[in-house]
Amino acid sequence: MKEVFVEILGKPFGIVVFQLLDATQFTIYLSLVAFVGGGLIGLGVTAARVSPIGILDKTFTAYTWLFQSVPLLMLLFLLGLGVPHLFEIQVDPWYAAGFALTLYTSAYLSEVWRGAITAIPIGQHEGGRALGLTFTQIMILLILPQAIRLAIAPTVGFMVQIIKGTSLAYIIGFHDLMTVGRRWANAPVPGTQPFLIYPLMAMIYFSLCFPLSVWSRRLEKRLGSTSSKGGAAAAA
Repeated sequence: MKEVFVEILGKPFGIVVFQLLDATQFTIYLSLVAFVGGGLIGLGVTAARVSPIGILDKTFTAYTWLFQSVPLLMLLFLLGLGVPHLFEIQVDPWYAAGFALTLYTSAYLSEVWRGAITAIPIGQHEGGRALGLTFTQIMILLILPQAIRLAIAPTVGFMVQIIKGTSLAYIIGFHDLMTVGRRWANAPVPGTQPFLIYPLMAMIYFSLCFPLSVWSRRLEKRLGSTSSKGGAAAAA
């Protein structure tokens, strides 16, 4: 495959483009790890924050505030460089970057999902209690089906933030698009100047993020308007 790029674009630009595209797969893998891992933890955090048990709500509210307040770059430094140096151990950049982005993602997704749940009118809860339903039954049968529609668009939109966040993982040695691009931009090789490499990297990030942004807007327009009509009908 590299030979094809070299044949079309020549050297060294064909090699550069091939290596950037090859490294992009690791950006995608890390984004998926962060989204899936953060989503699973975020579900648990959301459940705790909307539960009627006060201590759970307070504990995981503090969790959310903590990881929303700490910059992602600081999390990467702590988990990828600080902890290994402190305990004199080796931590693979994959694990450090994946764990840091998972914590970061879980805090934001849990807040998005909690917001969607609390956006459902209180009358829905009161109606469920009037029917003799338990808290769990109210959540599963009445609240969650409506909250999911509200949460889909911002959840898809946040995937863009995850992809862009992976670009910071180069600081701990994670091999991805940003790492390879910076290496070529700093290389003393004719045809790999920063004003050529960085716009190319920006185009690759754009090609990953733009479709998700468009999809998010369309979902928001479609599901948001439907949810609003449904909420108005329920209130009436």
